[in-house]
Amino acid sequence: MEFLCTGIYITFFFCTLLLHYLIKKAKIEQKHKAKLPPGSMGLPYFGETLQFYSQDPNVLFATKQKRYGDVFKTHILGCPCVMVASPEAARFVLVTHANLFKPTYPKSKEKLIGPSALFFHQGKYHTHLRKLVQSSLSPEAIRKLIPDIEVTAITTLDSCVKAPVTNTFQEMKKFSFEVGILSIFSQLDSSYKTELKKNYCIVNKGYNSFPTRFPGTAYQKARKARERINHILSTIISERKRTKLLQKDLLGHLLDFKYDNGQTLTEDQIADNIIGVLFAAQDTTASVITWILKYLHHDRELLQAVKDEQKSIFELNNGGKLPLTWAQTRNMPKTLGVILESLRMASIISYTFREAVADVEYNGYLIPKGWKVMPLFRNIHHNSEFFSDPQKFDSSRYKVAPKPNTYMPFGNGVHACPGNELAKLEILILIHHLVTKYRWDVVDSNNMIQYSPFPVPLHGLPARFRKDETQSVATEPSSNRP
Repeated sequence: MEFLCTGIYITFFFCTLLLHYLIKKAKIEQKHKAKLPPGSMGLPYFGETLQFYSQDPNVLFATKQKRYGDVFKTHILGCPCVMVASPEAARFVLVTHANLFKPTYPKSKEKLIGPSALFFHQGKYHTHLRKLVQSSLSPEAIRKLIPDIEVTAITTLDSCVKAPVTNTFQEMKKFSFEVGILSIFSQLDSSYKTELKKNYCIVNKGYNSFPTRFPGTAYQKARKARERINHILSTIISERKRTKLLQKDLLGHLLDFKYDNGQTLTEDQIADNIIGVLFAAQDTTASVITWILKYLHHDRELLQAVKDEQKSIFELNNGGKLPLTWAQTRNMPKTLGVILESLRMASIISYTFREAVADVEYNGYLIPKGWKVMPLFRNIHHNSEFFSDPQKFDSSRYKVAPKPNTYMPFGNGVHACPGNELAKLEILILIHHLVTKYRWDVVDSNNMIQYSPFPVPLHGLPARFRKDETQSVATEPSSNRP
């Protein structure tokens, strides 16, 4: 009997070993069955980075997609990459298998924004921070900002009128920065705002420069400016704590947060996320507004339709003397259609970076651990399979919702932009005041694009702004609700 039991144990042991071997062998065979996607890796070390910088990256990637298909490989910015250009592949990377692809940015850029910023992370820390940011940028929170955003919009447009020729993109950057400050701090002392803006501009200028620590370089100046921002924010945080001011802005949410063990966020974590929100909001929103002004300027019939929609609201508000209401901003379908189509056409966020945290197989292709993965939003937005006549500006497309995962101007999944409602609100408000009180003429109407790094019309769309003399002079909207 004892011999029989021993034999059974030995047989079971060897069967287990054999099963383990067969499973491991099957996994290895499956892994080797998966092959790298088609594509070109370019020159040794440099890869195809030169083409990436010397050509329109959108044309480059569209050409590669046409040649290799929706999944292809390349080598840019010192990294082997897999590009994905289909809705299904983008969903795989950003939504259903997001845990296998971590957000990734160059270390030089992380240092300038701050390593604790929301979009550098995943997991529990990211989940907590995302909820805080979403709470401060929810419809309930941002609707209170409407009167202040209106005043900021009018101030910006008046500034445009004073200049002989305005760099539209640069002026819209100032506008979106001011709105960003409103959403983060509610009201902020002008001296703090001035210092923050001055140093933030230095950081912004060095963000896309060559990351060297040599004194006097744009990157080194940016690092020093980032340190000064930390000191400014530390002072603001200390004052907020001392006065015990209860504000439901982003700073208030960050200061109030506590983990289950009672631990709070550090000042560095708060500062990194404040700068992160400013970075995420400023250039992208300014780029979209700039494109909208270009598209409206070139389509007079569409411009008139938007004017008619906004003038009816303007007249309801006693010629602009009363502030816009939240309900009014929710009922601007023609203007919203222009915004949505501008986001598709311009595709400000043309792609995003992820990194495979393990070997991943997709549709028979191997994505090796450590390789970058780039969902190509613009390629999807300009695919005739999903958008008929994709090169045509058609703001009426959105009467019917686009197919799932084909329209992603704010990204997708857990890392989608949490500030998309604020972005749309500030654009709606600015357009309302622009078309009801002002006029603009584009100085150079060519179709050339510059990348800085987001696509904007060449030279930031130089334009001449003027007051609309046909409208009666309107005062700035009162901060009191009608």
